[in-house]
Amino acid sequence: MHSENPDKFPDYRFTLANERTFLAWIRTALAFMAAAIAVDQLAIALVPAMLHGILVVVLGLTAAILSLYGYYRWLNNEKAIRQDSALPFPQLLLWLSGGLSAGIVCMLVIMVTV
Repeated sequence: MHSENPDKFPDYRFTLANERTFLAWIRTALAFMAAAIAVDQLAIALVPAMLHGILVVVLGLTAAILSLYGYYRWLNNEKAIRQDSALPFPQLLLWLSGGLSAGIVCMLVIMVTV
């Protein structure tokens, strides 16, 4: 890792790209929160009560996790940009992808069997 040179500023394009990525994470978190509210208010009769509650909680927690992860990812990337080092690998993306895929499969199986 290189030490930070006060005379050298990071390229603003990288900083702006990092900010756009952060905003994309926040936008996705807001979409999950909107889905949780929509399921809670509009889909009461479509799924059993237990599944309804679980789905709302899972969507809300996913929204919270995505927003926190987006912030920490932005912060770590910003530090790496300012230190002129490699960007950290986003390991949580693997878990989010796997969890989302498993959740979709579970929902489909439950909806087909009910």
